[in-house]
Amino acid sequence: MLYVVPTPVGNLEDITLRAIKVLKKVSLILCEDTRTSSVLLNHYDIHTPLRSHHKFNEHETSKEMAYLAGTQDIALISDAGTPCISDPGFMLVRACVEAGVEVQCLPGPTAMVPALVNSSLPNDRFYFEGFLPQKKGRQTRIRELAELKHTIIIYESPFRLPKTLQQLADVMGNDRPASVCREISKIHEETRRGTLRELADYYREIAPKGEIVLVVGGKED
Repeated sequence: MLYVVPTPVGNLEDITLRAIKVLKKVSLILCEDTRTSSVLLNHYDIHTPLRSHHKFNEHETSKEMAYLAGTQDIALISDAGTPCISDPGFMLVRACVEAGVEVQCLPGPTAMVPALVNSSLPNDRFYFEGFLPQKKGRQTRIRELAELKHTIIIYESPFRLPKTLQQLADVMGNDRPASVCREISKIHEETRRGTLRELADYYREIAPKGEIVLVVGGKED
């Protein structure tokens, strides 16, 4: 069986008892970066062997790992949050399903949910974009998002955030409400709300740090 196991996005205590139990009992844990995952595993006295499975090798190794999951229980984790959500894992899950291997995804941490709730923007319906295209197709994608009437969730790096806010304001309008949530569940967690213009101006002067989730209000009728 393949277990897809969410891991904390910040505070190491944001992990379920079931996740700890699974990570201790499986034969192998696939992870993005063994150094990053070792911090979590050492914290919970988990000594299961680790093997790298990331976006640079998943194309070549997914079928091999699916075959392995057919002979023993293995787990898939990412550096933080739920695998497959803007993280590697989809190819492995698909390979397991195609090979007839059972897959179980445990419920657990994901950065977009607390960011959406903290934004104070409508959350009865929302659209998860993940990361925007970095170059080709970026402006086209922003114009498409501008027409959505649901709240939009975007993952962004702190280095690109000021530019992204400026681009969104140029297309969606300066007054579109938005929220920037960073360092979720960590010591310096912060949620800053305002218009796209206000946030663009703020982060142009104050360089953001840490993991970023940008939440943007939908287009009003």
